[in-house]
Amino acid sequence: MPDTRRVRMGLAGLGRLGQFHAENMAGRVPSVELVRVVDPIEEIASSTGERLGVAWSIAYDDVLNDSSIEAVVIAAPTPYHAPMIEQAAAAGKQVFCEKPISLEREPTERAIAATRDAGVKLQIGFHRRFDPDWVAATSRIKAGELGDVYLFRTSLRDMRPPSLEYIKGSGGFFLDVTVHDFDAARWMVDEIDEVSAFGAALTDPAFAAVGDIDNAVVVVRFASGALGVIDNSRAAGYGYECSTEVMGSRATARVGYDRRVNVEWLTPGAATRDYVSNFVERYPRAYVAELEAFAEAVRADRPVAVSGEDGLAAFTLCKAAERSLHDGRAVRLRHTDRDGHVYYEAA
Repeated sequence: MPDTRRVRMGLAGLGRLGQFHAENMAGRVPSVELVRVVDPIEEIASSTGERLGVAWSIAYDDVLNDSSIEAVVIAAPTPYHAPMIEQAAAAGKQVFCEKPISLEREPTERAIAATRDAGVKLQIGFHRRFDPDWVAATSRIKAGELGDVYLFRTSLRDMRPPSLEYIKGSGGFFLDVTVHDFDAARWMVDEIDEVSAFGAALTDPAFAAVGDIDNAVVVVRFASGALGVIDNSRAAGYGYECSTEVMGSRATARVGYDRRVNVEWLTPGAATRDYVSNFVERYPRAYVAELEAFAEAVRADRPVAVSGEDGLAAFTLCKAAERSLHDGRAVRLRHTDRDGHVYYEAA
């Protein structure tokens, strides 16, 4: 008979996304039982735990040392991801971690190896893979309904930028923003052979002052020969937008167009659309579905939908984009299949 138990989980990190995960785990994901929340700021940990009726603490070890907790969700700041994954693996916990695993390649590879050696699962939080709209479109693309894919175009634009303090520790524009589009491109179309990136700090010189950019365009060439264009912005102003178009020889798929209400008002000489303001508003179902998929992988002891190796592939593509922007030239990549996973390296 199928395993229908609720998977007992701990949650580490209670920032904006961690709070959203906590709400989902406590009441919106039937296959998950949230046992304990952890945050180093006692006021945040206690208020969240008391509000949700679960145990709370300021020490990550309280999750790792609890033998009744089978899995941990890591939503702490990025610099802590890799060591927390390694600690969880050593404690025998299944791991769900927000992207990226690390800001550097070596800790990323070490964290993946730790979970592999410990025989525990590692799922990375690329939520778009679980949104019903993107899932439906990708399923039809994979089924060949588009024919030969020629062109991939995607936009990811935030309404307004995060704080400069956040940006300083984010790992840079590509690793913070474009990483989602690189993962979507691989998932929806094919592996990527070449990356050309263009970017600048255009809306606020403060971005340049901390060594970052706020707008970028990335051109990719897929292994199949198809082409792709990614455009990203930290400061679109009008709202949050995430939309994708995939053109093929028989059809074209369009997905996204993130409106709070799917109504367009047409008045004399004008049209009005109502956009959502951030990714949490846009993807509530996806964030529930990714945790449901993780819990089911744990219960059924089957591979996760988005592996640590997928996270490493997206990381490598982001670093290729950084190198292209810095050097002013296209960067070619090699990718090889090993043990059921695809690994990237610079050509």
